Amino acid sequence: MNRSPLDDVKRLVIVGTGGLGREFHALVENINAAGTDLWQMVGWLDSDAAQHGSAVHDLPVLGDLPWLSDHPEVYVAVGLGAPHTRRQVVEQIRALGHTRFATLIHPSAVIGRRVEIGEGTVICAHVTTTTDYRIGRHVLINLMATVAHDDVLHDYVNIAPAVVISGDVTIGEGTDVGTNATINQGLEIGAWSVVGSGSVVTRSLPANCTAVGAPAKPIKEREAGWHL
Repeated sequence: MNRSPLDDVKRLVIVGTGGLGREFHALVENINAAGTDLWQMVGWLDSDAAQHGSAVHDLPVLGDLPWLSDHPEVYVAVGLGAPHTRRQVVEQIRALGHTRFATLIHPSAVIGRRVEIGEGTVICAHVTTTTDYRIGRHVLINLMATVAHDDVLHDYVNIAPAVVISGDVTIGEGTDVGTNATINQGLEIGAWSVVGSGSVVTRSLPANCTAVGAPAKPIKEREAGWHL
């Protein structure tokens, strides 16, 4: 029996109608235009009840997360920028028994071989990667960022636009690396930390800290588990 291309179309909803969610939708449109994958965007989910029944990008706001309970076949992308918020929403979705998370990679991104990319991760336009790296689940790698050899990006990491990550770097779960930051080779950044925009990381950083500057230095520490 011959298969139609429509047999491979995957239905998709995006959580969040803000700027990042709408950027995800634009990314999906680019993926479909390139023919590298086929997604049918069916609408949005949002916690703001005032938006339910309205339209964004001419697509309906279908409701909140419980909508997924009646639609187990639909894939979901969580278009929320803060790593701790994204984690909380993913856990709520899993608690509903929903297991389909979309992995979205812009067709202009350079993706190496011998790599691992987890479910729910989104890689945006003009990202450049090399080889032998590992990216966890629900990671966001934004426009024009660079990921080098042997890097490990754990779950829920945010990499903002134009970040440069040198080789053999480990970035802990939920860490948020700001726009145009640079991380030197062989370093480790602990979980749930923040690296400020434009910072240059020349030494490893502990968990749960905020670091800024060139060279980057911790200026704030949070209690372990602050993100829960």
